[in-house]
Amino acid sequence: MIATRSPIVRLAIQTATPIAIVLGTYLLFAGHNRPGGGFAAGLVFGAVVVLRTIAGLQRPRHADTLIAVGVVIAVAVAALPVLWGDPFLDMKIVETTVPLLGKIKTGSALPFDIGVMAIVVGLIVALLDGLSLPTVDDTGTEAGAA
Repeated sequence: MIATRSPIVRLAIQTATPIAIVLGTYLLFAGHNRPGGGFAAGLVFGAVVVLRTIAGLQRPRHADTLIAVGVVIAVAVAALPVLWGDPFLDMKIVETTVPLLGKIKTGSALPFDIGVMAIVVGLIVALLDGLSLPTVDDTGTEAGAA
């Protein structure tokens, strides 16, 4: 495949990765007030994983862990308000003042979005694992075969 052999493609993907991570982080944090959120950020981070996998720069692992952690976070944030007598998925706002940044305001939507992002990235990693072909070692047998 040309993506794994071409130094130009590899360099382009290595250069675009930090830009995409910054964009995904912006989408994650701006999501509950503007377009974006956990799903959009997860798609951007998933695109980074796909590009780096195609270029042979990174082989993602542990899709099931990402999905499980994301589900636990999302369900916990959604169900926690019920313990205080509030409706399911009720959002709580937290404000604090930080010396250099000033007033920071966030809500329970942020951890929920982080959970959704983990689920989306985990599903993309699982898709890559499912589409990958078995590798053949030097003896001509499939790696991992008994």
